Amino acid sequence: MTATGTAGTEHTHGHHGGRIVVGVDGSASSKDALKWAAHQAQLTGASLEAVTTWEISTNSFGFAVPIPSDYDPAANAKQTLDETVLEVLGSGGPNVVTQVVEGQAARCLLDAAKGADLLVLGSRGHGPFVGVLLGSVSEFCAAHATCPVVVVRHQGDDLA
Repeated sequence: MTATGTAGTEHTHGHHGGRIVVGVDGSASSKDALKWAAHQAQLTGASLEAVTTWEISTNSFGFAVPIPSDYDPAANAKQTLDETVLEVLGSGGPNVVTQVVEGQAARCLLDAAKGADLLVLGSRGHGPFVGVLLGSVSEFCAAHATCPVVVVRHQGDDLA
């Protein structure tokens, strides 16, 4: 992935505007996806929306896992999103609309991407199967999205 300056770059296909949605979970792969999406938004004049999701896990019996009373998953998700956007794009970076949504990641991202021109995802997130090249969320979104999907593979991932 190359992120070069784009001052004076023509908009692709004569298209100006549109909307790009990017899933962000703080993983290295989602950081690469955010960087790629920001560059694409700059090239095309599209708006950029970064979406983070969260949900309370259930155990194998379908009951919610007990959590401490002072735990605020929405606030933690917002902090992760804000820190990731600041780390990847800097304080003087492009304007990004951020959104934190409660629910299953793939479904929430598909809902957020309705009407979008593009959905951008990392190839894998913080899931339990670190060795896989395509995560379940990216795979599900690629199969079910109503807009084009770009899956950005983290440069540190090997193919072995």
